[in-house]
Amino acid sequence: MDKLTHLDATGAAQMVDVSAKADTVREAVAEGVIAMAPTVIAAIRAGDIRKGDVLGTARIAGIMAAKQTSALIPLCHPLPIASVSVDFEYLETGVRVETCVRTNGKTGVEMEALTAASVALLTIYDMAKALDKGMVIGPVRLLAKSGGKSGDWTAG
Repeated sequence: MDKLTHLDATGAAQMVDVSAKADTVREAVAEGVIAMAPTVIAAIRAGDIRKGDVLGTARIAGIMAAKQTSALIPLCHPLPIASVSVDFEYLETGVRVETCVRTNGKTGVEMEALTAASVALLTIYDMAKALDKGMVIGPVRLLAKSGGKSGDWTAG
């Protein structure tokens, strides 16, 4: 087994030293779903949620979350985020979010894309919970990543 990169010789947690790595263009795409009652989907579509524009607010929350990932995930590096997109699709049973994060840096943006998707979904829940406290978030998963030493990867 390879040496664990987030532990030092004594077993203590450490941030990986990426200073010797070359900057490369990196991208990650993630998705997630929130299931809800059909009446809630209709209310979101119609703009009838009392708290306001649900998907517009969730988009901003996802973008903000991507930029704050290193403050939330303990060993995650702060990155110069070049772009974040947060897009939504209505499903018969809820709403799907897809996020895409890009940077030109020394480490990937998978955690940023996953964090953006998660926080966008949590925001939808928060804004619509008065209508349906039984909404279910998940799954949230990485769809693809590109760049860096490990190369490209796509979910099967």
